[in-house]
Amino acid sequence: MNKVKMFLAATGVTLVAFAIVAFAAVKQAFPAKGFVVIELYTSEGCSSCPPADALVAQIQKEYKSQQVYILAFHVDYWNRLGWRDVFSDAAYSTRQYDYAKYLKLPQVYTPQIVVNGKKEFVGSQAGTLRNAIKATLQQTPSAQITLTDVKLDNDKATVNYQAKDNGKNSVLLLALIEKTAVSNVKAGENKGRSLAHVQIVRQLQTVILTDGGSGIKDITLPTGFTPKNWEVIGLLQNTNTGEVIGAARSPLVSEFR
Repeated sequence: MNKVKMFLAATGVTLVAFAIVAFAAVKQAFPAKGFVVIELYTSEGCSSCPPADALVAQIQKEYKSQQVYILAFHVDYWNRLGWRDVFSDAAYSTRQYDYAKYLKLPQVYTPQIVVNGKKEFVGSQAGTLRNAIKATLQQTPSAQITLTDVKLDNDKATVNYQAKDNGKNSVLLLALIEKTAVSNVKAGENKGRSLAHVQIVRQLQTVILTDGGSGIKDITLPTGFTPKNWEVIGLLQNTNTGEVIGAARSPLVSEFR
């Protein structure tokens, strides 16, 4: 009887091991189909924002090998309360107000995360964000955008783009991204703190598209630019609904390497 029990136990262990291997193989055979665009609306003047900044930094590490695109938009409406956020821009506040209209929100707030232009929530809600990422990665994109041959030439970057299946009422947004930065805040709600940031939008340009449009766009580079800490992210967005229907990224490569 002991031998029979030992045989059955060994067989059970073998079957469990086989099931684990098979499950892993299934996961590899069916990789994530979609992409996730995480737009964080934040400010150095907001004491509730640092946890959201830290969350998206962690998400960036966790999903670095997948099509997860993070863009941190620093709004300017906190600047009047004592500290001017050096990364803020009125255009980013306007973009957040546009989402309030698309998503039928009564007001804007920070920190706020918008996922693929369709879902929004408080930017420090880790569980909500991770669930949104998992669900959105399984959705098949309706359009594609490709960024190729992105090069630097003195004070500008040249971006070649190709859109596919974007349809009517869509635009291409080209975001110049500074990957990391640290600020020492000397006033306002975060006075005395050193704030670390990731994926900071430093410039945002809009390109009007036809269906399947392609072309070349120049982006002016800011003072103090260094190629290793920057990239370009392209978003296809439906102007009727606000939905982001395609996304791509490219590093910046100097012609003088």
